Amino acid sequence: MKRNAERDLPVWRSLLSVPVNVDKYVDSAGARGADCIMLDLEDSIPEHEKHHARSLLPRAVERVAGGGADVCVRVNCPIEHAVRDIEQAVCPRVDAIALPKIDSASHLRILDDLVSRLEQARAMTVGTTRFFVMVETADAYNRLYEIAHAVERTVAMLLGSEDLAAECDFSPTPETLLHYKQEMIVVAKSAGLMPLGFVDSVAGIGDWDEFRRMVQRSRRFGYMGAVCIHPKQVAIANAEFRPSPDEVEDARKIVALDEAAARSGSGAFALDGKMIDVPVVRRARRLLSRHEKIVAREQRARAYK
Repeated sequence: MKRNAERDLPVWRSLLSVPVNVDKYVDSAGARGADCIMLDLEDSIPEHEKHHARSLLPRAVERVAGGGADVCVRVNCPIEHAVRDIEQAVCPRVDAIALPKIDSASHLRILDDLVSRLEQARAMTVGTTRFFVMVETADAYNRLYEIAHAVERTVAMLLGSEDLAAECDFSPTPETLLHYKQEMIVVAKSAGLMPLGFVDSVAGIGDWDEFRRMVQRSRRFGYMGAVCIHPKQVAIANAEFRPSPDEVEDARKIVALDEAAARSGSGAFALDGKMIDVPVVRRARRLLSRHEKIVAREQRARAYK
């Protein structure tokens, strides 16, 4: 499926992962400032608790949906769990479903069809529920492109580096994972999706300066946001996955000069001793568009307080 690389994407600088069966985390999630709250039915839930956790989901959604953040539900991978999780998750207050261990385009299309049928049955507009796709196996990695382009409702992609490294039997270090992560970023961008994650391993909780440097590096590589497993990571991710004031000012200068050059019939122009041409202008316009979306999201969040 050919996609427009300039798609209208949500702003998810931070997705705070919250186990759906821990009341204190669910109750406090809305106050953490995350762009998206990811209610987790998968890794944080023991196998014997899956059924009970699923029954808690509607109440958890209601408790976190009123704070201005988007709501995402991470479901389980085995199809017998995934179907039941999705049947519980699809509703007007859930913005997205995070799908772990997607292995092919056909796998994704089956789940897309299920969600479409549920949306129709629940009087929702088909396509309202977005997909956040997680690729976590070597087999799926070799089908990144077809997975990224498989269904229209997909807006974000993540490479599960720990799972991939374990399957391929290499150490999950920045050096060993860099190639795979860079390829995922390029493939995601080709489909107009948000690449989510970190370019390095997640820094140890408590070393916040190191975490900030790692987020900054991740953004330079093209990541647009990440799943946060600790509330203190949220503010750092929100700050570092947004354009800086200097970047916004430079982008505005470039766009203004480009518009002036167009009026005078010129093409490329110089700024601060550097030639500015079409790709640089395009990047500046994208940066300004993202900046405006982030500002709008923050304004909406403040309105809920």
